Amino acid sequence: MQGPRPVVLSGPSGAGKSTLLKKLLKDYENIFGFSVSHTTRQPRPGEVNGKDYHFVTREEMQKEIDAGEFIEHAEFSGNMYGTSKGAVQAVQAQNQICVLDIDIQGVKNIKRTDLNPIYISVQPPSIDILEKRLRDRKTETEETLLKRLTAARVDLELSKEPGLFDLVIINDDLEKAYSELKEMLLEEIKKTQEARKS
Repeated sequence: MQGPRPVVLSGPSGAGKSTLLKKLLKDYENIFGFSVSHTTRQPRPGEVNGKDYHFVTREEMQKEIDAGEFIEHAEFSGNMYGTSKGAVQAVQAQNQICVLDIDIQGVKNIKRTDLNPIYISVQPPSIDILEKRLRDRKTETEETLLKRLTAARVDLELSKEPGLFDLVIINDDLEKAYSELKEMLLEEIKKTQEARKS
């Protein structure tokens, strides 16, 4: 694949991935791009096909998966989700660093491909702090909250596997976490900025 190395961001919901990404996108406008995932679920009100997701049928998606067109895919609550090679290449073609926000299973799947991204795990200082952050959001029912916490425990356990991540950020101080993230990506950011000038 041509272009800058993609970045795989992983970590449980509530660890602060979105907050860190927002800072990065603000500081480095147009340097980063998101690959648009595929899903078989129905669009929610206001979602745009090709922008929020590529909305496809299960048959279409399965056909492309079987043809080896997907970097990773998973099934949640009866719907399929996944990242296609084409979606990543579309970002790289614009000379942007492609950011993939992927769960731990997806990380393991990507390890089997030739994508060669930078793997970063963003983690909460503890499960208790994570629970507090999720409760403070007030976007979860008790049931979904407990599901997220269970998933987070599994995620944090699996992420201890040696060599799985190039960098593990414990997000207990946003500025410190952000500077660790930036430092890890600085080389790719510089390459991207230079490639634009030429």
